[in-house]
Amino acid sequence: MQKPLNLVIAQANFCVGALSDNTQKIIDLSQKAITDFNADCVVFPEMSISGYPPEDLIFRQDFLLQCQQALEKIQQAALATTLIVGYPVQINQNTFNQAAVIKNGKIIATYNKQELPNYTVFDEKRYFHSGNSACVFQLHGIKIGLLICEDLWFPHPVQKTVEQGAELIIALNASPFDYNKSQIRESLLIERARQSRLPIVYVNLIGGQDELVFDGGSMVVDNTGQRCLQANYFTEELLPVKLSISTDSKLDIIHEDLPSALSKEKKIYRALVLGVRDYIHKNHFPGAIIGLSGGIDSALTLAITVDAIGPENVTVVMMPSRYTSEMSKEDALFQAELMKVKHVNIDIEPVFTAFLNSLAESFSGLDPDTTEENLQARIRGAFLMAFSNKKNLILLTTGNKSEMSVGYATLYGDMAGGFAVLKDVTKTMVYQLAQYRNSLSPVIPQRVIDRPPSAELAPNQLDQDSLPPYSILDEILVRYIELDQSIELIEEMGIDKTIIDKVIKMINRNEYKRRQAPPGIRITQRAFGKDRRYPITSGW
Repeated sequence: MQKPLNLVIAQANFCVGALSDNTQKIIDLSQKAITDFNADCVVFPEMSISGYPPEDLIFRQDFLLQCQQALEKIQQAALATTLIVGYPVQINQNTFNQAAVIKNGKIIATYNKQELPNYTVFDEKRYFHSGNSACVFQLHGIKIGLLICEDLWFPHPVQKTVEQGAELIIALNASPFDYNKSQIRESLLIERARQSRLPIVYVNLIGGQDELVFDGGSMVVDNTGQRCLQANYFTEELLPVKLSISTDSKLDIIHEDLPSALSKEKKIYRALVLGVRDYIHKNHFPGAIIGLSGGIDSALTLAITVDAIGPENVTVVMMPSRYTSEMSKEDALFQAELMKVKHVNIDIEPVFTAFLNSLAESFSGLDPDTTEENLQARIRGAFLMAFSNKKNLILLTTGNKSEMSVGYATLYGDMAGGFAVLKDVTKTMVYQLAQYRNSLSPVIPQRVIDRPPSAELAPNQLDQDSLPPYSILDEILVRYIELDQSIELIEEMGIDKTIIDKVIKMINRNEYKRRQAPPGIRITQRAFGKDRRYPITSGW
């Protein structure tokens, strides 16, 4: 029997454009894999040198040159192991998403990604040319074929690799999270392994990058499609894989216990925590500020943020008005003290009164309406942005996907801020996540979860004075926005057509608001932002 191949999956967190840091991390993790696991080969995710997705940085010649210099630095480190890393490269004026195999400081093989995704959040055809060749190299007597991410979703690249004599496939990935993605990936790998009759080593990226979260979950499946090994989700990890060729020329993989499956709520919550942590840290903010109202959205946002960056780095501002209930004031203060965050109380009534007095003559003869409601939200937004500016804290907005969908949010008010934590989280999921977080330890007052939601911008106001019940609203939103279903299909679910028409009109006429909203974490298969690009001006 030949000497086993000690392969190590480096499920690592890289930052787009941080070439020096990414390069050093690749070198350091490789050295750790050698020390801890006697690694013969260390495999990193797709575009590990540049970070993913680099977007229009790809169009910069200086960026591509520095990526090449970073690759050379890794070669010069002359590590006592074989490395597989990803990066962008320009060849004869064509740019490719490439992976290189580095052994003894020399590149012994390269592979250019063949299938370029160009849907949802992906724009790879904007940046890259497709490769057209398989790549198979040999290590410890094992013929290894390379693929990159989307190549696995199509049978042709896998088949070409098999035809070149591969006995094992290694796939470098930067596959972003949505709450159904892990099951889809696993099913795909099982199918490809069974079709090719080859084991597959699947290496995925970890970390938050703007609106995207990469959840890891790197895994190994054998040639029957059975999972042998799997890394944890939402954490960096070095995962050792032992492979050997037995006397009957069969490739053996040592099986290990697999991590427990995560519930939907746990997956989403951990994705939100990771997305917030990395957005704040990678953009070098010392901390965050949140407007805490005593409502469910700001309560959940606070819990996520504290779990992401620690209570010592979070400040909340409570800004009651004439319409704020005593319950809201009590619950906001109770949560702030319970979570041990810095808290400030600012009564907006004097400023609100001053605005109303200044506008009284101009608004004479006109009844109060949403103008006065929005004015309160904009006063709060101004206070929060003042804190953000003065203390260099990022302002996290607290609005959810349900509100953003139908425009139940105020431009330059509660939409003001640098990052929208719940932007892709429906109101019904907000409640589920609050219950999940409290199952770990009680940090959100139960009254906040139990009471009917209200913006508290007018007397006795409830959200459902203006909106359908959230259970119905969210069903429409998921079907219309995420699944692209027609009014007729949604109506077949037993929902009143009048309600459907009203909701869809609200969605369409509030595109201009969403275009001005801060970025937020994507957790579904269709989030607002680059994932869903609708015209503002439209007669459809």
